Amino acid sequence: MEKLFKIDGMSCQHCVMAVKKEISKLNVESLEVKIGEAKVQFDETNIKPEDIKKSIVAAGYTVIE
Repeated sequence: MEKLFKIDGMSCQHCVMAVKKEISKLNVESLEVKIGEAKVQFDETNIKPEDIKKSIVAAGYTVIE
């Protein structure tokens, strides 16, 4: 499954790296992070969208619903 997460509070490359680091801990299939968004491809039998949202929050940012 591929899902785009809109993220509030990101303003620089440090923000991008912080989000990328947290989401990468989930062992996703593919990850592309830009300022304000993360496109994540993952196996939904192992990882739920809520897990990815929790990783973004753990990095210090807010997911825009």
